[in-house]
Amino acid sequence: MNVAVFKLLGQRLLMALLSLLAVSVVVFAITSVLPGDAAQEQLGQDATPEALAALRAQMGLDIPAPTRYAHWLGGIVRGDLGTSSTTQMPVSELVASRLPNSLLLAAVTALFSVPIALALGIASAMWKGSWFDRIASAGSVAVVSVPEFLVATLAVLIFAVKLHWLPALSYATDIESLGQMLKAFAMPVFSLCCVIIALMMRMTRAAVIDQLEAPYIEMVSLKGASPMRTVLVHALPNAVGPIANAIALSLSYLLGGVIIIETIFNYPGIAKLMVDGVSQRDMPLVQSCAMIFCIGYLVLVTLADVCGILANPRLRHR
Repeated sequence: MNVAVFKLLGQRLLMALLSLLAVSVVVFAITSVLPGDAAQEQLGQDATPEALAALRAQMGLDIPAPTRYAHWLGGIVRGDLGTSSTTQMPVSELVASRLPNSLLLAAVTALFSVPIALALGIASAMWKGSWFDRIASAGSVAVVSVPEFLVATLAVLIFAVKLHWLPALSYATDIESLGQMLKAFAMPVFSLCCVIIALMMRMTRAAVIDQLEAPYIEMVSLKGASPMRTVLVHALPNAVGPIANAIALSLSYLLGGVIIIETIFNYPGIAKLMVDGVSQRDMPLVQSCAMIFCIGYLVLVTLADVCGILANPRLRHR
């Protein structure tokens, strides 16, 4: 790698850190202006002003917002996520008990969605304009237009209520066999895969078609290369950067969809934990969960940028 590549990588990492700092300000500001607080939630509507003031002082809610933000950000840098204002437990313990479940759900979804989406996208690009391409493109547009909560609701009505094939709720614990695992993850993974596969397939198709329309592909075809070899050996390596962006952006969409899916299926993940924190006005818990989602999104987008830089032959050989 040359100096230009290192410079671009450094710029991307610096932008990611600055974006994360800006996101932390936004997350803290939004959670601070939510109506009500943990003290009001614990004491109820009939609490006296004196009791509310005393409990707010005990929880540190009477400290000015800039000071609370500085303490909160410093704690995150040190790895201290604070204490839950509802359960009085360390937020790190609450997150650690739920994060593996969400990561498992995301991993299973990616395991199924990425190969299927790449295969469909590459096949559609190879057979551009064919009946397969038209059906796949129309199907992807239709699926993208349907929100996850509707897909999940229909899945519950069909497979759980009508057919009784799968449970309506999904639990990541007490899984002792492959059959139980398939039943627990079938509907959440299906609901997430629908939109992700459609998005990733369309972006992959566009990236491969862009390479197939490049001048060097015409030279490869004139030399007698087969369509399969033209795509897999010549076009696909040059489309690694855009495809990596497509995968990263599609999987980052997973971070938002998982909030809806975990809530619908009562899946014990970090998204469900954040939703419960919002209902209880547990701001330290909500802020930590929101930052985890933001960090995950920024990591995926930054990795996509890095892959795009490293896969660009004009930068590598400059």
